[in-house]
Amino acid sequence: MPVATPEAYAEMLDRAKEGAFAYPAINVTSSQTLNAALRGFAEAESDGIVQVSTGGAEFLSGSTVKNMVTGAAAFAAYAREVAKGYPVNVALHTDHCPKDKLDKFVRPLLELSAERVKRGEEPLFQSHMWDGSAVPLEENLQIAKDLLAKAAAARVILEIEVGVVGGEEDGIVGAIDDKLYTTVGDGLRTVEELGLGEHGRYITALTFGNVHGVYKPGNVKLRPEILKEIQEAVGAKYGKEKPFDLVFHGGSGSLLEEIRSALDYGVVKMNIDTDTQYAFTRGVVDHMFRNYDGVLKVDGEVGDKKAYDPRAYGKAAEATMAKRVVEACENLRSTGTTLGK
Repeated sequence: MPVATPEAYAEMLDRAKEGAFAYPAINVTSSQTLNAALRGFAEAESDGIVQVSTGGAEFLSGSTVKNMVTGAAAFAAYAREVAKGYPVNVALHTDHCPKDKLDKFVRPLLELSAERVKRGEEPLFQSHMWDGSAVPLEENLQIAKDLLAKAAAARVILEIEVGVVGGEEDGIVGAIDDKLYTTVGDGLRTVEELGLGEHGRYITALTFGNVHGVYKPGNVKLRPEILKEIQEAVGAKYGKEKPFDLVFHGGSGSLLEEIRSALDYGVVKMNIDTDTQYAFTRGVVDHMFRNYDGVLKVDGEVGDKKAYDPRAYGKAAEATMAKRVVEACENLRSTGTTLGK
């Protein structure tokens, strides 16, 4: 199936919230990691989301070119073609974008989508994230309001973050302190400024102890009940059950029961990067260890071309990453839920 239309993406999110499941949002940095994500979704019979961060987009443009817009646009064009070969719907998303990179990443991409829509085409991406966690809440929401208007005009969904995710991702560092927990007041203020869809659809990363990076299960102190409290308080004021479409960031090391609780409270998208990075690299390392004499010209020998052909270890890496994507679908209850069934 092709990349999801704006209507199909909206339906995906609606079905996820109604069914208390979420889509894995897999960060990719290459054609191989993209294909691994698509393969995993197909094997799990789950729709999904593939996303690029600012660093991932730079890498996709060429490690010496480092043009985020070029890399993101190239990724979107390639994804549109290869996604046609898989029997699932996939949405394209851009991940964390801080204030100092908006003019080099999200805003130009929104302009490209607006131009495409004017020509009667689909937007380049289905959603973009504005990461305002490093600025005061009021500034965060004012920037979000401006971006939401532009996103709505381009038929794109905006993702925002209210609160702080600790740890580090792509050079963005969040302190591990009480700001890791979004408050009811923050949730109410968000709706006061952005509405509940009437000004454009947005999805919200409310933080409940989330931390980016590598952690063993039990080391991340999550409090998913915070999501329930905010949903209930905002819902009571506006007469709407689970008013927020929620996003789960920093999920590595989370316990399954914590993940499932978050799903019950309205999480429809969960970002997965660290775990799939490891899974991809694990396949490469396994190939190298098993074929040491073949991938290296040891003691003056010629090696084995079949072993050092990038396709050989690329296939292994794709398989191990796809397996981890299938596991993510199972954890998030999205297995077997594709719109195409």
